[in-house]
Amino acid sequence: MQADYVIVGAGSAGCAMAYRLTEAGRSVIVVEHGGTDAGPFIQMPAALSYPMNMKRYDWGYRSEPEPHLGGRRLATPRGKVVGGSSSINGMVYVRGHARDYDTWAEMGADGWSYADVLPYFRRMETWHSGGHGGDAAWRGTNGPLHVSRGPRKNPLFQAFVDAGRQAGYEVTDDYNGEKQEGFGPMEQTVFKGRRWSAANAYLKPALKRDTCTLVRGLVEKVVVTDGRANGVQVRRGGKSETISANCEVVLAAGSINSPKLLMLSGIGPAAHLAEHGITPLADRPGVGANLQDHLELYIQMAASQPVSLYKYWNLFGKALIGAQWLFTGTGLGASNQFESAAFIRSRAGVEYPDIQYHFLPIAVRYDGQAAAEGHGFQAHVGPMRSASRGAVTLASADPAAAPRIVFNYMSHPQDWEDFRTCIRLTREIFGQDAFKPFVKHEIQPGADVQSDAALDDFIRDHAESAYHPCGTCRMGRADDPGAVVDPQLRVIGVDGLRLADSSIFPQITNGNLNGPSIMIGEKAADHILGRDPLPAANDRPWIHPEWQTAQR
Repeated sequence: MQADYVIVGAGSAGCAMAYRLTEAGRSVIVVEHGGTDAGPFIQMPAALSYPMNMKRYDWGYRSEPEPHLGGRRLATPRGKVVGGSSSINGMVYVRGHARDYDTWAEMGADGWSYADVLPYFRRMETWHSGGHGGDAAWRGTNGPLHVSRGPRKNPLFQAFVDAGRQAGYEVTDDYNGEKQEGFGPMEQTVFKGRRWSAANAYLKPALKRDTCTLVRGLVEKVVVTDGRANGVQVRRGGKSETISANCEVVLAAGSINSPKLLMLSGIGPAAHLAEHGITPLADRPGVGANLQDHLELYIQMAASQPVSLYKYWNLFGKALIGAQWLFTGTGLGASNQFESAAFIRSRAGVEYPDIQYHFLPIAVRYDGQAAAEGHGFQAHVGPMRSASRGAVTLASADPAAAPRIVFNYMSHPQDWEDFRTCIRLTREIFGQDAFKPFVKHEIQPGADVQSDAALDDFIRDHAESAYHPCGTCRMGRADDPGAVVDPQLRVIGVDGLRLADSSIFPQITNGNLNGPSIMIGEKAADHILGRDPLPAANDRPWIHPEWQTAQR
């Protein structure tokens, strides 16, 4: 059991690396603890609430009681399946804002500015506008990852964009192109009516090559000899064995399991490792620190006419949608139903958007429970750049044990102000003329919830994770004591070991993290192969000309 490269985790970044490394003629073994992604629950886009809540596909992690959210323990789904979290996520495709990556570079991630990463976003995409406009010049045309737009047939999708315009906001034809800021169509990793996960895009084509092997097992630790990683210890069929890497070991186990694995391997905060009887090989205090996420709320409205998806929210309706999808790959089952979006700024003086909207034409929760009110719609909204930071630490030295996850959500006073702003701005959007034909009343928070104190109570009880954890092995300069990997994604302090997934983000990006995670896998492959990075792009992204003095 040996190959040039051993990749731990068949998730968003791991699949992309397996594809690019084998394309270059290298041999790769990908180790994944989860099983197959076959079956309608994963492959049918509209069924997205199922795999996220199925033990079979999810690690089942939960946060510790969150001190600022009334002691609630929040679900932290992570994909335990081929494709990783790209097989259980909401399939929303967002590159992030140009300024996100420029900030990374300012924080010490040299070579990761927007000009540096845009060519990789282009390389990975095949973009389908579906006749809905967009910025073709900014997009990719022949990459493995298909990105499309929903049909946007429901009148509520257009009402949301029109309401944003009426409220004085920008509209954008392509938030993944020149201009993120504004209201417009949302994009999804869906192709020919199927979830286009990293497994479908990258791993399955890679496995057709003789040089790519997929091994099922639980990686217990990285094997390090004389300061160099030369393999991984894997538990399969009740016994441990070593899989050897001739060149390098690459961790791509995600923002929760990658730091856990480093710590189990003796790489992390020395005192914490010693507490668990683990011999420290490299004292890296940044391992597991800097945990970030997006928190969001649903602002739900009852509809005055039967325009929402509620009419299908019964056994017969779901069976009908499922049957149409199974036999034709079309219909409501072929979309994640997130077909309109917005990115706006919370106040004047904020340079680029710090609030994201997902609009959904039904009032429903992520766990699939519909609102009691019947027909309705909702906007998921939350701040993008919270100052709150948490940590992933070991609960035990047992590789099979879940780590301890504390997000420390809402620990910064600005978080509360930002969330109240999100709610009030959303109410204003739902109050525009475009929604007049559709709005009956506000379900949640409810029209009587107006004061700061009342809104804070609502936030404390109802804020949910958007499932975008990242940052726990952040990238920085090699002399930065808090950094875990250098800009070539080499783990600082150990030779022959790299790490490429969302844990390397110095700061969370705007929007959903699947796109940026795949980009990291794409760019990492060039670093691993010792290639010159793709030439930097010269495209100039749009920034609101009056951002210093105007909120919209």
